[in-house]
Amino acid sequence: MRRTGFIRTITFAVFLLTTVVAGAEVRLASWNIQHLGWDNDKSYEAVARVSARFDVVAIQELMNADALERLVDALERKTGEDWESLNSAPLGESSYREKYAFIWRDEAVEYTGGATTYIDERDRFAREPFAAPFRAKDSDWTFVAATVHIVYGDTLSDRTPEIRALRHYWDWLAEVYPDDADSRILFGDFNLRPGHDAWESMWEVAEPLVTDGATTLSTNDREFANIYDNILVPLDHDLPITAAGVEDFPALLTETTPHYWSHEKARAHVSDHAPVYAILGDTELHPPRTGELRVPNRVSADGEPPPEPECVDINEASVEDLERLPHVGPARAEDIIDGRPWASVAGLREVGGIGGGRLEEIVDSGVVCEE
Repeated sequence: MRRTGFIRTITFAVFLLTTVVAGAEVRLASWNIQHLGWDNDKSYEAVARVSARFDVVAIQELMNADALERLVDALERKTGEDWESLNSAPLGESSYREKYAFIWRDEAVEYTGGATTYIDERDRFAREPFAAPFRAKDSDWTFVAATVHIVYGDTLSDRTPEIRALRHYWDWLAEVYPDDADSRILFGDFNLRPGHDAWESMWEVAEPLVTDGATTLSTNDREFANIYDNILVPLDHDLPITAAGVEDFPALLTETTPHYWSHEKARAHVSDHAPVYAILGDTELHPPRTGELRVPNRVSADGEPPPEPECVDINEASVEDLERLPHVGPARAEDIIDGRPWASVAGLREVGGIGGGRLEEIVDSGVVCEE
């Protein structure tokens, strides 16, 4: 495993809370996954590896629903867990349109119904914000997750009207979801640093969780350029936030694969934005998976494609290698090892959670060694 010497996350604070939501442990994130769904050599396996660090991800720049389904499938294959998703209608004022989406780990969170797209009567947003209510399954804590992608435009003056309009949207969210007014969370690519004057009215009622560092990938490796992405919460919130920061995903992918992920490579195959996150409760981000990733059109420095990774022998492979199989996470990998020797791959149906459909996916994946 390659090490970089860089700190992968930027943790900025630990909040002292007077009221704690008992038992709630949820990892929330916001990520602009640059043009997810275009024919742009996106590595869904790499996107899934980063996304699996979290329980809920608010996504900006989803270009079509098929891409979301593909990402969820990659997450389920790589984590061995069930994931769910929800997306908005296409939004935009021209032929260029984007969707918003949420993906979440089914074991941790459930969608409680009642998603809304902002009714923008004054036509202040090019892409109206999208919101959905959720409940943490390990507690009775409920929250409303909203997401927005502020228009970039040609100059700062093109962005500031939508930033100023966020105050009205914030108040509107409290009216639509009155029971969760104190647990509104706005995720987004705001395309404006939190210190800009346009935020003045918003900061009277809310605060950003990420105030240090930056979230867009610089052309220089391990450097970031702008603090555009953020997570906003009410000033008077009672959320048990213990940490927040920026996930340095090029460094993460470098640490967990046999290859160096430059910013050029990360921008080409994943995104030009890094995810921002908030941790609720006494927990940490999910540990990263390791191993080879499929990257479209990838070649080595000498122009030759990398060798194909070896197949996974279910009677010999380590836990780490078994996790390369669809629907196999650490727990199922241990179950496979405990069940050895296996006479055939078909015997894996005896492992909890691997039924006929999932077994078929394992066989068809081409990753497991043929009998």
